[in-house]
Amino acid sequence: MIDTWLLEHLACPQTGEALELRGNSLCSPSGARYPLVDGVPVLLRDDVPQTIWMANASLEAARKAAAGREEDDWFLETLGVSDEERELARRLKEEPSQVVDPVVAVLVAATNGNLYRGLIGRLKDVPVPELRLAAGSGLPFLDIGCSWGRWSVAAAQKGYQVVGIDPSLGAVLAARRMCARLGYHAQFVVGDARFLPFQGATFETVFSYSVIQHFSRTDARQTLGEIGRVLKHEGKSFIQMPNVYGARCLYNLMRRGFREGHGFEVRFWRPRELLSTFERLIGPTRLSVDCYFGLGLQPADAHLLPSGYRWLIAFSEWLRRQTQWCRPLAYLADSVYLTSTRP
Repeated sequence: MIDTWLLEHLACPQTGEALELRGNSLCSPSGARYPLVDGVPVLLRDDVPQTIWMANASLEAARKAAAGREEDDWFLETLGVSDEERELARRLKEEPSQVVDPVVAVLVAATNGNLYRGLIGRLKDVPVPELRLAAGSGLPFLDIGCSWGRWSVAAAQKGYQVVGIDPSLGAVLAARRMCARLGYHAQFVVGDARFLPFQGATFETVFSYSVIQHFSRTDARQTLGEIGRVLKHEGKSFIQMPNVYGARCLYNLMRRGFREGHGFEVRFWRPRELLSTFERLIGPTRLSVDCYFGLGLQPADAHLLPSGYRWLIAFSEWLRRQTQWCRPLAYLADSVYLTSTRP
């Protein structure tokens, strides 16, 4: 059954109208109908091009489930992994000794970055990062592009009322399983960041990590406008983005001939461009450092990585601390946070 608070704050992603629960679907006054799959709303639009193929896979899987034709209750075909990794998840699912959820075990590199590729199928612990925000005290928190829920768990640990949204039905169900396993309450929705299916001024905090960086600039701006819409007045967004002047970002951009990204490739932004765009679409914005030498290096994960990578994380953290005394150093970080306040 869908959570009462969530139902009250959901909106049709096409019209913005409130949604009503009818049987196993959510319906708008205009006649739009969206299925619930195991209690999770699938609020994707089928009348627009998707940002990633997983959204189309989730739409198809939800239709099959509504018709009673879906055979895989974990919806592995909606995961953004290779066929080999999908088969690995199936095998891990049958192993009673598996410690980490099989979907988390195969998605770890897709969500955490290339340094984590050696951990695919071998995770012994859930890599939950440190959320650099104050305690939530029950305030509503939206995690855009939550995937299997690592940042949703991090927010729940800090006391936020968490809602995660992602276009992958299989990843969202894994996030719900993991939160339940760890003893945290969180709600999840399958949806598109460009058409957030929520009423305006719903969330105190909106967060996103390693998601908007994959969007075209047009889609990124549309998403930022949506973030501004669903934020409460004086609410804050905390969004990770890449910085073109970071050493690793500049190297990757050079490798592809300095062309703009295609499809789901990373788009590299200049700090001034980030600040002006976020300020125009959300509100007053400041830039801070996430990490150096790549996108996604998290100190909380160091114990899971080979020793050769730990010094890289430690050096990245040392540089991040130095930005307190040498502000220009922040503009050489590979991964940055934009903190915006809705006026």
